[in-house]
Amino acid sequence: MTTAEVRTEAPPLAVPAARAGGCPFDPAPGVERARREEPVTRATLWDGSSCWLVTRHQDVRDVLGDPRFSADAALPGFPFLTAGLRELVGSNPTFIRMDDPDHARLRRMLTADFMVKKVEAMRPEVQRIAEDLLDRMTDGRTSADLVTEFALPLPSLVICLLLGVPYEDHDFFQERSRVLLTLRSTPDEVRASQEELLDYLTRLAESKQSAPDDGIVSRLVARGELDFTEIAAMGRLLLIAGHETTANMTALSTLALLRNPDQLARLREDPALIKGAVEELLRYLTIVHNGVPRVATEDATVGGRTIRAGEGVLCTLNAANRDEGVFPAADALDVGRDARRHVAFGFGVHQCLGQPLARVELQIAVETLLRRLPGLRLDIPFEDVPFRHDMGIYGVHALPVAW
Repeated sequence: MTTAEVRTEAPPLAVPAARAGGCPFDPAPGVERARREEPVTRATLWDGSSCWLVTRHQDVRDVLGDPRFSADAALPGFPFLTAGLRELVGSNPTFIRMDDPDHARLRRMLTADFMVKKVEAMRPEVQRIAEDLLDRMTDGRTSADLVTEFALPLPSLVICLLLGVPYEDHDFFQERSRVLLTLRSTPDEVRASQEELLDYLTRLAESKQSAPDDGIVSRLVARGELDFTEIAAMGRLLLIAGHETTANMTALSTLALLRNPDQLARLREDPALIKGAVEELLRYLTIVHNGVPRVATEDATVGGRTIRAGEGVLCTLNAANRDEGVFPAADALDVGRDARRHVAFGFGVHQCLGQPLARVELQIAVETLLRRLPGLRLDIPFEDVPFRHDMGIYGVHALPVAW
């Protein structure tokens, strides 16, 4: 055999994949390479175990829509990205880490709160919150950190209102959320933060017995189907997901538009594009970067590869949303694109319950920022923006802007 004929198999991609090099809005280079060259490939986890990495749009939909791939984190072979995440979802799972019928039973308790009609009725209140935040942010100033002054408090105020959680406690739950979502957090750190947050929400649920309100926690207490611990676990999921995801999408969307001034100009000229632009931003940015985990309960074929029962799978939503076969010129931001087939909210029975609320918040946030701050610009070099490479939800830790 000649030297030219010698072939060596590349080592499995380590996940979470390193992000060195490439555009920070894009999937990690190794994940993108996998999607182009081997869309269903082996990957190595933090503890040396392996799983399958699924990166192509159709394959991701196939896995997430197939009941043979379980969301149950208690099953052997379920892929955990870090030891901390294993502690987080293994010790107190919520319905997103359950299969039907338990998943459907618990999810149905919340469905009415996130229906499109119910969320659309909240637009005036969300708009008022956005305007008030920008009033305070711009009062006598020409610069601010958009994360702390607008992107984070907007969804935090809204989810507190929905749940019946006092917003004055936001520092407490945001600090605990940060620990729970930090990839570097140890199991002990995760355990302590989770216990503190669950204790807080358990006490909150107990208080609703004597002082009920219109919030979700109070209504769950009144239903009498869950104990306080179960209500606290559900509240933890909604509280974290309800502010972390939209906050980071808002800041990251703003930065992406500032980096694409032609697209920003299109939105300023035609605000009717906002709704579609939000779908494109969700596709282009897709803040769940490290994969949606599943484990096979039966042998199944995905993208021509056989996945055996008991093997873990990570579905990389951000890579799937850059699939040129579905989204031509996928690496470009195009606010006029029809991006409705994106999988930023997942797919199948487990797709994000809160997506109607996230859409309303993002539409209002983007439109209000562009209307109120025509001179909005980045106040530091792009290279100095602190991206959240260390977090389970991607975004930026801070976004200094001026106007």
